[in-house]
Amino acid sequence: MNLTSRIPGFYNLPLEARRERIAALGLLSPEEFAALVGEPGLTAAQADPMIENVVGTFALPLGIALNFVVNGREVLVPMAIEEPSVVAAASYMAKLARAGGGFTAHTSAPEMIGQIQILDVADPHEARLRILEARAEILEAATAIDPVLQRLGGGARDLEVRILHHPAVGDFLVVHLIYDVRDAMGANAVNTACERLAPRLEALTGGRVHLRILSNLADRRIARARCTVPVDSLAFDGFRGEDVRDGIIAAWAFAAADPYRAATHNKGIMNGIDPVVIATGNDWRAVEAGAHAYAARSGRYTSLSTWGKDADGNLVGTLELPLAVGIVGGATRVHPAAQAALKLMGVKTAAQLAEIIAAVGLAQNLGALRALATEGIQRGHMTLHARQVAIAAGAQGAEIAEVARRLAESGEVRIDRAQEILATLRENL
Repeated sequence: MNLTSRIPGFYNLPLEARRERIAALGLLSPEEFAALVGEPGLTAAQADPMIENVVGTFALPLGIALNFVVNGREVLVPMAIEEPSVVAAASYMAKLARAGGGFTAHTSAPEMIGQIQILDVADPHEARLRILEARAEILEAATAIDPVLQRLGGGARDLEVRILHHPAVGDFLVVHLIYDVRDAMGANAVNTACERLAPRLEALTGGRVHLRILSNLADRRIARARCTVPVDSLAFDGFRGEDVRDGIIAAWAFAAADPYRAATHNKGIMNGIDPVVIATGNDWRAVEAGAHAYAARSGRYTSLSTWGKDADGNLVGTLELPLAVGIVGGATRVHPAAQAALKLMGVKTAAQLAEIIAAVGLAQNLGALRALATEGIQRGHMTLHARQVAIAAGAQGAEIAEVARRLAESGEVRIDRAQEILATLRENL
C-alpha cells in the first residue's frame, strides 16, 4: 500500500473505524499501535522511575493530523492535546498547502548552548582572552566527556565568552559552550560538559564558577518551514480567495507590529507544535521557552511567522524558531507511545522530527489566521467545543452529538444551555 496522509472522511468515522484505518497502513506492529492509542500506553509501573512520587498517569486525547506532505514525504502526525479544533484545523490547512506542494522544511545543525557563569574575576577582559587562548584545549576536553556522542559525530564545536554586568554582582563572565548533540535534545550532555569544565575555567580566570546550565534559547538549532497556498484554494463560503489571502496577511501584520496580538498569534503556532512535542516524549516547556525568547530577540516581541504573496498572487507563509527536540534518550526512549509516534511519522533523525513539527506549527497558524480573517475564530472552534460542553452537561452516548449540534446551531455554547437542551431531549423520548 502506498502511504498517503490523505484519508477523506476520516473525521466522520467512528473511533474504532479510525483506529482500523491507521492500523491497516502497517506502519506499526500491533503492540506499537496499542501503545500509541493508549492500550496500555504508559503504565503506572513504567512511570514510577521516570519522576518522583508517582501515583499514576495522566492521559491526553491523541489525534492524527492528516494531509501533511513535508519535503515531499507523506506524514501522519500524532498530536496529544485537550483543546478542540486544533487537529482539525492543522489537517485542513495541510490539505490546502498540499495543493501547492506541501511544506518545505529544514534545520540548522543540532547545536545547543551551555552557559557557565564565572564570578569574582579580577580583570574580566584579561580573563576572557585567557579562555579564548585555551579554546582548542577546552573544546577537545569537552568533546571527550561523552565518547558515545563523539563516536556519532557530535561534541563541542565552539566557545564564546561574554562580559556581563549587573549591580548585584558587578562584572562577570559567561562562557558559551556550543555543543553538537546529534539526535538528542541534549540537556544532559551539555550540562555534564559544563560541570566538568568548571575547574579548568576557574584555573584560567582566577574566578569562581557559579551556574553551569543549558540555555533553552537554542538559537543555534533553528527549524524553518514554508508553504505556498494557491490563491484559488483559499476561497470558501462566499469568500474570494484574494480576499482571504489579503485578510490573512493583514492579520499577520497586526501580530508583527503589536506584542499583545503577537502573544496570541504565537500561542496559536504553539497549539500545533506542542502536541507533537508531547506525543513524541519531548520537553514542550523547553520548546515554549525557546520559541518565545526567540520571538523577542530584537528587543520587541513579535510574530514567529511571516505571510505574504508571491508574484502569482499565491499565499506564502514561513516559520522560523528554535526547536530542540530529540529521538534518543529521556522520555522519548522510555515512553512506549512516544516511540510509536516517532515510528508512525517515519522519523529517523531529530532534524526530521523538527521539520515536521515546524510544518505543523505553520499549518496551525494558517488555520487560526484564516478563521480570524473571515468567519471569526469562534464559529469552527465552538462547534467542536460544543461536544465537550455537552458531555459536561451530562449527555451520554448518542445524546452528545445531538446536544452539541443544537448548541452549535443556537450559537450559545454554554453549559446551562446544554442542560436545557438535554432535559428537553430526554423529555421527548
